[in-house]
Amino acid sequence: MTEGDNDVDSQKLKKLFPQDKQPDSPFYVSVAGNIGVGKSMITTMIGEVMGWRMFFEPVINNPYLEDYYGDMKRWSFHLQVYFLSKRFEVQKEILDIPGSAVQDRTIYEDAEIFAPTLHRRGCMDDRDYENYREVFRNMVAFLQPPDLIIYLDSSPETVLGRINNRGRNCESGIPLDFLTDLDIAYKDWIERAPSICPVKIINSEEVNLRDDFEAQKELLSLIQHFHQEKHDKLKGSR
Repeated sequence: MTEGDNDVDSQKLKKLFPQDKQPDSPFYVSVAGNIGVGKSMITTMIGEVMGWRMFFEPVINNPYLEDYYGDMKRWSFHLQVYFLSKRFEVQKEILDIPGSAVQDRTIYEDAEIFAPTLHRRGCMDDRDYENYREVFRNMVAFLQPPDLIIYLDSSPETVLGRINNRGRNCESGIPLDFLTDLDIAYKDWIERAPSICPVKIINSEEVNLRDDFEAQKELLSLIQHFHQEKHDKLKGSR
């Protein structure tokens, strides 16, 4: 199975959203949110139903992640630069290769959420942080933003429970206060994110996208609406 393995009834949803009826124009969705909130599952659902390319966070083969969770102060800068580089690579591929795509986490979260949080917590010094921000600014100048960001919101306590349930060894020591700091940064960023592109906020504690077929259908309908809207605008400008 894919990284976002889940019990979503993709076949049933595919009948409602046939791939051959989708607009020809490419569409690019990013799924944003805290660690453990369910981004990979939603990325997989969208990708499988719509037949789009799926891009996941480089977690399994990440050469820094285990060291990072063992000593954040030592490895934060290295990890953040690695993620920034990989996400730039992915976003460039999404935009360069024809077709629609869905991505697990945006490049903006690296610079707006994780790096500032690590800096505030004393895990990244001023010199490294300013260097990182400069690299980020230079990178995003060459990128177009997603067509839609789906932000999954959840309490730090809930995501900690989900992290523990999925049982990744490298994540076993993530403290609640770190997830809380990330959540605060997300709440601040998501108010500003619509200046980048349209944003759909979903409270993943109130809306069960893993098991609720109607909620899944509503999300896919929303994506379809934005996709059709973009297609119509492009057609009208030709």
